[in-house]
Amino acid sequence: MNKIFFYIIFYFPILALGQVEPDSNRINLFETVCIDSNAVNQFPFINFDENIFTFPSNENESWDELYNSMDSMIRFKDRKLNFYHIGGSHIQADIYTHDFRSFLQRNWPGLGGHRGLVFPFNLARTNNPGNYRFTSSNSWSGYRSVIQRPEFVHYGITGAAISCSDSLIDLNFIYKKTRVSPPIEAIRIYHNSGVIPFEFNFGSNELLIESVRRCSEMGYTEIQFTDAIDTLDIQFIRNTKEKYRLDLYGFELMNAQPGISYNSIGINGAGLYTYLDNEFFLRDLKQTPPDFFAFSVGTNDGFVPYDSFKPEDYKKNLEAMVKIVLEANPKCAILLTVPNDCYYKRRYPNKNTDRQRAVIIDLAAKYNTGVWDFYGFMGGLGSSDTWRNAGLMRNDLVHFTKEGYHLKGELYIDAFLKYLNQKECEQENINF
Repeated sequence: MNKIFFYIIFYFPILALGQVEPDSNRINLFETVCIDSNAVNQFPFINFDENIFTFPSNENESWDELYNSMDSMIRFKDRKLNFYHIGGSHIQADIYTHDFRSFLQRNWPGLGGHRGLVFPFNLARTNNPGNYRFTSSNSWSGYRSVIQRPEFVHYGITGAAISCSDSLIDLNFIYKKTRVSPPIEAIRIYHNSGVIPFEFNFGSNELLIESVRRCSEMGYTEIQFTDAIDTLDIQFIRNTKEKYRLDLYGFELMNAQPGISYNSIGINGAGLYTYLDNEFFLRDLKQTPPDFFAFSVGTNDGFVPYDSFKPEDYKKNLEAMVKIVLEANPKCAILLTVPNDCYYKRRYPNKNTDRQRAVIIDLAAKYNTGVWDFYGFMGGLGSSDTWRNAGLMRNDLVHFTKEGYHLKGELYIDAFLKYLNQKECEQENINF
């Protein structure tokens, strides 16, 4: 296979430093990302000009709210924004979503935000994102909502769980291979609902604990630290002789810094039906309501023979998930992404993706959401074979190579900033 040469260029706009007075002249805060000409020339089968977010109407209160919030956040460093991105294995790998996260947390000075949701996938014996790592000396049982639904596991927003019945449990967290490692000033541990017979100890950071808030019925404990830390060393010490199983559903790493948290929620093999069956998804989402929510769920829903795919079921499930997000925040800006082209069983171009696109466009019109038509600008039906020949997609004709995911991340950043730049230009025209 020929070696791939392309460049991911992040453009960092020159911003006025310090607070800008409300009545001062506007400055261009949102420069578009320039896809390097080498990439454009090397991959002529990608319709780079069509890499945009489209909207069914020029009037979109939720996205206008997002734009105004970002504008204020950048100018005055006055708020935090919560972004979510949900999907299957593409999102669990957290490659292109981490590229996007890194851009958002590095591009504007003083807006580092916090890391948000993380889950110890490696302890559940499945692939873990490369940008962080959990370790433990204990033996854990892992559960994923796609394939394991025992009665005692009550899945929340992450769709995964790890369990251990030892009386003394240790768990460690470190950032790894990442350009962004936001300081940790607070941690929310999602665990069994109800009172759990465990005390928490944070080793050398124990003296930094300012407060511990146990929300038993909501299934989490929140710990505030007096100073920021960048690693976690937690001991769960059972305070009863009776055997008890500790179930952990994820961790939320937080701080008080303004900026954006980008929460990627992905489980290998997950479809919309997977997350709909997670009983505490909405409960957990309400703890940190979304300002932006991207749906990249669909590959697994449509990975069936043409005659077996029911567009009406896909539509019903996608609409149900959209309603859940809007219940958490009625003003949330929603982005529906069309799944990438793929081959069913490596042999048949999957025509169901085009039917999913029709559903997405229909729902986007009903709920006035944005659409990112990745399927369209990557080349449409059968284009995944072209991407494979270019070294951007794996031989399974479903997943991307590392290079392919990074290119997808760059395209995602580019499309997002194109939208913001367009809104900036509209505001300038209005003010003019």
